[in-house]
Amino acid sequence: MTDMKGWCTTQEHFLPRKRSKDNYDRFIPNRAAMDFDYAHYALTQGRKVKDEVTSPSRKAYIEGLAETMNMNRTRILAFRNKPQALLSTSSHSDSSDPHQQPRSVKPRRNIRQTCEKTVDLPDLADDFYLNLLDWSSANVLAVALGHTVYLRNASTDLTYELVTVDEEEGPVTSVNWTQDGKYLAVGLHNSVVQLWDSSDGRLIRTLKGGHQSRVGSLAWNEHILTTGGMDGRVINNDVRIRSPVVATYVDHTEEVCGLKWSGSGQQLASGGNDNLVHVWDRSLASSSSNSTRQWLHRFEQHRAAVKALAWCPFQSSLLATGGGGRDQTIKFWNTLTGACLNSVDTGSQVCSLLWSKTERELLSSHGYTQNQLTLWKYPSMVKMAELTGHTSRVLYMAQSPDGCTVASAAADETLKIWNVFGVPGTAKKAVPKVAPEPFSHVTRIR
Repeated sequence: MTDMKGWCTTQEHFLPRKRSKDNYDRFIPNRAAMDFDYAHYALTQGRKVKDEVTSPSRKAYIEGLAETMNMNRTRILAFRNKPQALLSTSSHSDSSDPHQQPRSVKPRRNIRQTCEKTVDLPDLADDFYLNLLDWSSANVLAVALGHTVYLRNASTDLTYELVTVDEEEGPVTSVNWTQDGKYLAVGLHNSVVQLWDSSDGRLIRTLKGGHQSRVGSLAWNEHILTTGGMDGRVINNDVRIRSPVVATYVDHTEEVCGLKWSGSGQQLASGGNDNLVHVWDRSLASSSSNSTRQWLHRFEQHRAAVKALAWCPFQSSLLATGGGGRDQTIKFWNTLTGACLNSVDTGSQVCSLLWSKTERELLSSHGYTQNQLTLWKYPSMVKMAELTGHTSRVLYMAQSPDGCTVASAAADETLKIWNVFGVPGTAKKAVPKVAPEPFSHVTRIR
C-alpha cells in the first residue's frame, strides 16, 4: 500500500518511490536545537506580519546562533562543537605560525660506503659451495684457511689458532657456531665433523659415518647439528647421544651447499648444486637413510646452485634464496603455502644473504662483475646502497651479535668489516621475536 506522501510501505520496510528529476530528498533537522515557538509563528503568522516578533526563547536562540554560526542562518549543516584546527603537513608552510606543530620525519640512516677494517686471509678457498666464515653470539669470528681454523675476537682484535687438521683429513670445508657461542662445529673434506670447545681449544667429539664425502654446510638447532655433504645427504645429529644420527633428509642429487634452520627451529631449508631448494619439517623427519619424499616444499625455479639462504626475522614463514652465476636472482618464498612471492634479477652471482635484525632490509653479496654487497629495502627491493671494495667474488658473510656489523670474506683473500645495518649501540628497535609456525607443536593431524 502507499501513504499520502508517496511512500510505499510494508510491514517491515519503508521504500521511497522513484523520484522525478525535480523531486529531492527532504532534510530532517536536529530537533534538539530547534526553536518551536518561532517555528510555529513562522508557519502561522510569519508571512502575514512583516514586523518580526521576538519571544524570550527566540532571543536566546538568536544569541546562541550568532555565537556558534556567526548569524549565517542559510547554513544547514554545521559542527555543533568547534572543530580542532588541522595540522599542516606541507613542507612549505609558514614556519612563523606559533600554532603550527612540526611534522615528525624519520631521519634517513647514513650508510657508510667504505669498510671499517680489512684483514688479510691467506689461503682462503675460492669455492662457492663451502661455508668458511661464522660469527658467534660471543662476538668471535671463526674462519677456515686451508687446514687451519682461526678465531678472532671482534672486541679485542686478537686472533689465535683453534685447530690445524692433518693433510689426509683436510682441508676444512665448513664452520658453524652453536647458538650460545661456546662450541664450534668443523666440517672436513674427509666427511668427518669435529666439535670443539672454543674456551679451552679442546676437541670434545668427532662425528663419523654419516657422509661419504666432504661436509660443506652446517647448521645448529639447539642440540641438533645438521650437516650437508657432497653426497647430497642432509643429516640431523643429536650430539648428546652415542649414536648421533637421528634423521636423514633425502632428495638432493648433488652437493648440499646451503643449510639454514628457521627461527622457530621447526623448518629447515637446504640448497644444493642441483639448483633445488627444499624445506623440511622437523616433525616429518625419518631416521631411515632410504626414505624419500620427506620434504615439505620443493622449489625448482632457480637455474643455478643455491647456496644463499636466509630466514626472515620478522616473518617466520618468509625465506629468501639466491642463485648462482646462471641464475643471479633472489627469490622470496612463503613456506606455509609454498608460493613464490617475488623474484629479483640482481645481475650477478648471489653468494650469500643476510636479513637486518632491526629494519626491513636484506643484504646480498655477489660475484662477477662488481663483486659487491647490495643493501635492499624489503619488500620494494629498491637498492639502498652498494658496497664495493672487494676485487673478487664475495663468497661468505656473517653478522655480528648486535646485528649492526657484517663481515665479508672474498676470493681476493681479504675480510672486510662493514657497519651496514647501523652503528653499534645506536639501534633503537628491539630485535623482533619470531612467531612460531602455526601448529608447530602438533606432530600429526588425525
